[in-house]
Amino acid sequence: MAISKPLIDITNVTALAGEKEILHNVSLALDAGTCHVLMGPNGAGKSTLGHVIMADPEYTLSSGSIAFEGKDITDMPTYKRALAGIFLSFQAPVEVPGVPLYSFLRTICAARPELKMTARQFRKHVHELADELEMDEAYLTRDLGVGFSGGEKKKVEMLQLLLLQPKLAILDETDSGLDVDALSVVSKGIDAYRKSCDGTLLIITHNTRILERVSVDRVHVMVDGRLVDEGNASLISRIDAHGFEAYTQE
Repeated sequence: MAISKPLIDITNVTALAGEKEILHNVSLALDAGTCHVLMGPNGAGKSTLGHVIMADPEYTLSSGSIAFEGKDITDMPTYKRALAGIFLSFQAPVEVPGVPLYSFLRTICAARPELKMTARQFRKHVHELADELEMDEAYLTRDLGVGFSGGEKKKVEMLQLLLLQPKLAILDETDSGLDVDALSVVSKGIDAYRKSCDGTLLIITHNTRILERVSVDRVHVMVDGRLVDEGNASLISRIDAHGFEAYTQE
């Protein structure tokens, strides 16, 4: 009987920003259709791991490997990882003046042959997703991210997530700076993503607010660029009650 491989398998990865080593011998495997949470104090290296998975050129792997769907992608550039089905949201989404949101969405969708649809079908689909996220459709004609509040930018990322249906979605501090209403919409987007394509989630966060609304399979704790603990969803409650002090004092 063949043993199924993880969707993504990060093995003994050490990564640097410039000459500074940020991640130290990190190994993490995520199975298809599961929801993982990466927690840790500020500056632990959590976001760095997300960016390394996405091949951000600001970071260099000095050792280790990354495999996606059984294929070595260690040297694969960012755009090819995106086309393969890896999605990364950002703590602070960028603004792109002169590029309407709708045109941006149409362009990135057209790059994925499996998502091909007519202009009419695309327009209908995007408007349906915007409604699902309680997003004002007027935002679709505005320049990407320009003048959007923090919550609105997160809604746009959820719109991209539902539109692209990636195999692996890495959500980096998605709950950062959100009010209760915006947090509810983002949680709804995460739930819709998992139901629509049974995708794999890696939620990166240092607090537990958004996790109250998400079904979590596995929790991992990172401190000083190292994975120091893991467990089931009950670990979230323990961290919520006691913080990361037990890990930072070790």
